[in-house]
Amino acid sequence: MANDILQADETLRTLRAEVPVSATLHVWLKATGSDEPGTMAFILDGEKIGDVSVSNCEEYVFRPFVAVSGGNLSCVYDTATTAVSVAYFFNAAEVVDKGITVMHTSVANAPAPVPHGYHFRPPFGWMNDPNGFGRFDGRPHLFYQHYSHGLRWNTMHWGHAISTDYIHWHHMPIFLFPSEDLTARPDRRGGAFSGSAIPLENAAGIRVFFTEQVSERIPETQIQLTATSHNIITASQAEVILANRPSGLGLTLDFRDPYVVKGPDGLWKMVLGSLSHQGGVILLYETDDPAAATGWRFVGTLLLEDRFGTAVIECPCLIPLDGPVEGAETRWALIYGLMNSLETKTGRKNLTLIIVGRFDGVRFHREFEQELDFGTDNYAFQAFVDQDTAVGIGWLANWADVSHTIDFPTAMTLPRNLLLRGNEVLTPPVPAVETLRAGMIDDSRLMAGETVALDNGAVEIVLDLTGPGAAVELAFGHPLVTLGVGVNEEGLLISYAAPGQEQGPRYIATGAKPQNLRIFLDVGSIEVFADGGRWAGTKRIEGFEPLQSVRVVSGVRAIRSARVYALKLNRAT
Repeated sequence: MANDILQADETLRTLRAEVPVSATLHVWLKATGSDEPGTMAFILDGEKIGDVSVSNCEEYVFRPFVAVSGGNLSCVYDTATTAVSVAYFFNAAEVVDKGITVMHTSVANAPAPVPHGYHFRPPFGWMNDPNGFGRFDGRPHLFYQHYSHGLRWNTMHWGHAISTDYIHWHHMPIFLFPSEDLTARPDRRGGAFSGSAIPLENAAGIRVFFTEQVSERIPETQIQLTATSHNIITASQAEVILANRPSGLGLTLDFRDPYVVKGPDGLWKMVLGSLSHQGGVILLYETDDPAAATGWRFVGTLLLEDRFGTAVIECPCLIPLDGPVEGAETRWALIYGLMNSLETKTGRKNLTLIIVGRFDGVRFHREFEQELDFGTDNYAFQAFVDQDTAVGIGWLANWADVSHTIDFPTAMTLPRNLLLRGNEVLTPPVPAVETLRAGMIDDSRLMAGETVALDNGAVEIVLDLTGPGAAVELAFGHPLVTLGVGVNEEGLLISYAAPGQEQGPRYIATGAKPQNLRIFLDVGSIEVFADGGRWAGTKRIEGFEPLQSVRVVSGVRAIRSARVYALKLNRAT
């Protein structure tokens, strides 16, 4: 990132970068007052080639600009009249391979200070739910809920990134923009909420589905839209496909998060989350249109969830797990988040469940269920089937911890496979996580009872116990929080206490008796995978201080082997 360079005029600033031929610039700026517009001038190799201006002094306004010739570009603005939030550039012909180059962020939206972190984070601003997660044109794509100009939830856009292995990502231009009316003021009235994506029929590109929210709109706060993209860089003008909730079900205004998948009958299916007077519901729609663009009709209620209090179902996801979509014996997973849910025994909030069963295109026949993550900081989980193996990713946070008044930079979880083993779903991290290993820190001192220093806190700990459920307890050194992982007669647990927290939720997989643990530590998070992902626990750690050490508090004799690996993300990949 290029730094602002102070000029002789104390209020004049310049962003400088070497740009390629046909570089597209995306800039967000606003006027500092109502008297003069905010303006940015573009100077290439000493010659002015254009400028952009805005009059809005409430919110940053998006302005694109194309520098036809490559060279030394200066972007000049006067801080007395102009504030700049974000500036980046890219070459459209190369951006899928190389991503964007960020020239500027402000103090308010700067990326998290985690130079050694290996979890996905946005290049600037706020992020929550993963959206449109899939493989398109041969590469994994991740879209996500995004607000560029601060570290708090606000008007929702879709951010975008591309990977080759789900671990190494490069950032793409902002993909989906809300209406101009919604972006005019930073008042949290709505925007482009969560959704999904499918490949275009008989053409390169994708079709996305998303919820548009406008808080004061009557009678529907939330409606469903679709848009297309042939270049997977920018989206077309969105069109409404579902303008109203189904009637007669007693639904609240909650009507959101369309997930689209091909059904066993060959028709496109859409699942949506809502809430009725009976409980949270998943609504099922379908269409005969092969392009999934029009003709969506309501089929019925696929699921009613009346446990855990008054909980709105969010981010439903429906995927085949162990066979082809059209297979009569294929078992499907129905995954959903429960906003405002409470598990009274542990005090955990906003749970996510997986139900496995048969799906005939109209009804879902339940066989068994389990919790996705006993730590609960793996929310809004979205998955798809990638070359016969399901893979998913979640938001590494929980709305119970989020405040509209506190900056909250966060991350995505490690991507995970979903594997069906009998009547259990395993969610181990994708195999590519092993490419993060940068060397062995320890293979003897931890199991000998010594304290092991963790350098920058980015590590993987692999424990093999002497038997299923063998009792052990680990404690981690951290300057702010109290953190531990243990196995005891109750199950597998993560113990966590934030500064000043007297008693928080109990993060426990009750009854779990694991024999193998993989623990991934990063700045701001811990993820525990037991017995190949049969149990997974994810917990966000407050602040940006790394975990400093680990030791075995009890149960040294229960450990057959213990290895600690340093992890490093090769950002040049």
